[in-house]
Amino acid sequence: MEARKLTKIFGTRKAVDRVSFDLPQGAFLSIFGPNGAGKTTLLRMLSTLNRPTEGTARVMGLDIVEEPDRARDHVGLISHQSMIYPDLSAEENLMLYAQLYGVIDPRDRVLALLDAVGLKHRRLDPVRTFSRGMTQRMSIARALVHDPDVVFLDEPYSGLDPHAVEIFDDLIESVRERRTFVMVSHDLRKGFDMCTHALVLAKGRVVAFDSKDRIDFDEFSQLYRETVGMGVA
Repeated sequence: MEARKLTKIFGTRKAVDRVSFDLPQGAFLSIFGPNGAGKTTLLRMLSTLNRPTEGTARVMGLDIVEEPDRARDHVGLISHQSMIYPDLSAEENLMLYAQLYGVIDPRDRVLALLDAVGLKHRRLDPVRTFSRGMTQRMSIARALVHDPDVVFLDEPYSGLDPHAVEIFDDLIESVRERRTFVMVSHDLRKGFDMCTHALVLAKGRVVAFDSKDRIDFDEFSQLYRETVGMGVA
């Protein structure tokens, strides 16, 4: 993945301001920053949901501006909105997405994913009867249904109970090989532990970007506090 001067303007406000970085395949990028830093806007551009005002990016070699439909075939997204239909059952939801993506043997794939997220026993129940944590687990299964090369995660731990967090961690670990992950997180410790690369945004701009093997957590957290947490950036 590569981004080149990605910019998004809403009215007179630059939500994202000339963001550039390169990420190798199989990496895990954690994006940090305060509320309003542009984290979710950046994620939505990279995942082709929002078109950049300026600049561009490539996902698996595909230009997100010129080839968004082809890029989406390689992308899975877990966002603040579950993108799950509450009146459909868990199985019906995942079958719908599997068929939209042209998944081979969709029912086998759906049942395997429901088992992986601990919801196979509730596969025939309407999602409106699920807790917040269960719905979030459904979002994870939906994002993985077409076996994407790149997975975008916008605060994926939001609303998860400890058991669901454990399931999510195990699931990410089981599918991490060869996949690229980009995660927005407010949890500095958790996000840093999971990542291979870290990026800090403030006021829409990149404050820091580096591979984790070049910095330790204490240095990183100090940088975060000085440039973002204390409003210096």
